[in-house]
Amino acid sequence: MDATTHVSRATIARYAVGSLGTGGFATLPGLVLVYYLTDTLGIAALAAGLIVTLAKVWDVIIDPVIGATSDASLARTGSRRRFMMLGGLTLPVFFFLTFAVPTGLGPVASGIWVTLAFVLCATAFSLFQVPYIALPAELTSGYDDRTRLLTWRVVVLTLAILLFGAGGPILRGLADDARVGYLVMAAVAGLVIGAGMLISSRVAPQSHSFAFVAQRRSLGIAYRDGAATLARSAPFRALLATFMLQGLATGLMLAGAQYVATWVLRSEDAVTLLFVALIAPALLLAPVWGVVARRLGKYRTFVIASGVFALAAASMIALIWAPGGWVYLPVAVAGAAYAGMQSLPMAMLPDVISYDARTKGSGKAGTFSGVWTAGETTGMALGATTLTIVLALSGYLESVAGQAVSQPDSALVGIVVSFSAVPAVLMVLSLVTLRGYRLRRSDTDNEIEVVREVIA
Repeated sequence: MDATTHVSRATIARYAVGSLGTGGFATLPGLVLVYYLTDTLGIAALAAGLIVTLAKVWDVIIDPVIGATSDASLARTGSRRRFMMLGGLTLPVFFFLTFAVPTGLGPVASGIWVTLAFVLCATAFSLFQVPYIALPAELTSGYDDRTRLLTWRVVVLTLAILLFGAGGPILRGLADDARVGYLVMAAVAGLVIGAGMLISSRVAPQSHSFAFVAQRRSLGIAYRDGAATLARSAPFRALLATFMLQGLATGLMLAGAQYVATWVLRSEDAVTLLFVALIAPALLLAPVWGVVARRLGKYRTFVIASGVFALAAASMIALIWAPGGWVYLPVAVAGAAYAGMQSLPMAMLPDVISYDARTKGSGKAGTFSGVWTAGETTGMALGATTLTIVLALSGYLESVAGQAVSQPDSALVGIVVSFSAVPAVLMVLSLVTLRGYRLRRSDTDNEIEVVREVIA
């Protein structure tokens, strides 16, 4: 493709469907897994955080390797499709096993089971996610076309967050037995996630025009390439640091939503209403952020969205003194901002990749996406870990399914602070790191297509 080629509607649609899988996997485990560990399996909060963190650390380790291997596959075969399809086929199985802990296992054995299953699940997800993030730089070369491509991806992403964030707990509640409820939820969600991934994998280009002489790469070279990518691209470092901090903030809020519903709003089912309040505005406004970005630029629009989210999160600290339904309003404002926070950096990443290819003389979209996915995963994982640390420090009491407990006031304060004040501070810090991003339209429009560059 050349610089004048525009992305088709069919390509936009097939690419966007992939976010049904990425949004589902990012949302549902982040929402219910820690809660499942602490309030169904009876695993202590710190141990639950460790389990989630171990799986995510593994994710961080393998993402750059998958990215470099994906680049090599593109060089050799002209496509990244086989990685995406393998992830889509295996993830439903491992996702189901994550929530299929046999009855009668103690907390230690249950924790080991979940750790192993979730590590395999995270591996399958990375096989799809890393090549998926690399595709926009190969599907279109236009500055505004990338915004359009990624805007509609975020429309589907926000729909997936609503579908899984609200629908997952509903499926869980269909059975009186909590364990059975989680199995029903995992089976249905896993199949939908896998289907979205398999459909989207068809959009990956298969063309000999992308094929070059492949180089064999060791694990050490893969990590070295990832480190070199960070070292040489200041825009990438700034954008990644910002996205990681924002991932930490949103991951913390996501993991805490079920605890806010159960212990602050006093209704386990209120988590569904929280997600409706969050995602309905995001669905409506995701295309609007694309329009604003075309007028103001991606950078300025991203700053606006992030600032609005920070203010909305900070206001929810009032839940400590006045818990109630008013919280749905700031959640809705945060949801409107969240749509921009997702679509804009994802539209800026292909600009970074192609700018690097033009100025540095190499095309390594898979390496960029591998490092990006590792950073995103780290942010989201640390969000859940931070929550469990706050829960442990504030005296949160774990329980097994069917056991009645009463949480101390300190635990309730910890839940609210982790849902409001801490994310707000993280968002402000993310705006500081974003100042290092210097690319603008004039730097990235009409650039040489990244996949045309020889892989160094």
